[in-house]
Amino acid sequence: MFFFLSKVLTFLVSPMVWFFALFIWAIRTKDERKKKKLFIWAFSVIYICCNSFFVDELARAWEPVTPDYYLTSEKYDVAIILGGVGSIDERQNRINFGASGDRLFQTLELYHRGRVKQIMFTGGSGSVRYPTHKEGAYIKKYLHTIHVPASAVVLENESKNTYENAVFSKKMLDSLQFKGSVLLVTSAFHMPRAMATFKKAGFTNVTPYLTNRMSGPRRFDWDFCLLPNPEALNNLNMLIHEWIGYAVYKMRGWV
Repeated sequence: MFFFLSKVLTFLVSPMVWFFALFIWAIRTKDERKKKKLFIWAFSVIYICCNSFFVDELARAWEPVTPDYYLTSEKYDVAIILGGVGSIDERQNRINFGASGDRLFQTLELYHRGRVKQIMFTGGSGSVRYPTHKEGAYIKKYLHTIHVPASAVVLENESKNTYENAVFSKKMLDSLQFKGSVLLVTSAFHMPRAMATFKKAGFTNVTPYLTNRMSGPRRFDWDFCLLPNPEALNNLNMLIHEWIGYAVYKMRGWV
């Protein structure tokens, strides 16, 4: 039930939903003065939410700043990669990687450089419609095709959210009597919730490794500051999802 409600809540807080709600309200109202104000509010909301500079500043304030672990030579016993790295292509029976695929690809580089002994992927199905599409199984298949030995891979493919990622991973590693160092790999915008959840689940010797950072160097280019950008809207959607997710996890005692 919680999984389903979280999907509904994510939909309701989308800026596009706010825009259409205001727009439809404006069309249906018979008060001309109110209609004008609602149209102004609707287009103001969508313009602000599509503003790259505004969204970039929000992301910069949210995403953590960590040492550049990529540039160091420190080694880790296992890298835990959080799921959500792509979508399932049913026709070809494979995974199509998205922006968060960076979580896997950067970890593979660390593995081949000898900085990570084992790769653990945690993630089942994050879909309400396709609960059998377990991402972990497709990742295992992908790693096999690129000749990553099975002995170097630990798979957890039952979790549906970050809380279950942490709890199920801890249970699995405990069953293997694992006591080593952990590199936690996820997207920068997701790391605050992920780190807090994994620590709450009992992980201690864990280092955050950020991938696909949303924010970049501060820019004041006129097009970046003034022109609407649909990518900014998409980024804002992800940020809002994270803020609400963190708040819900806090209320449930998961972080």
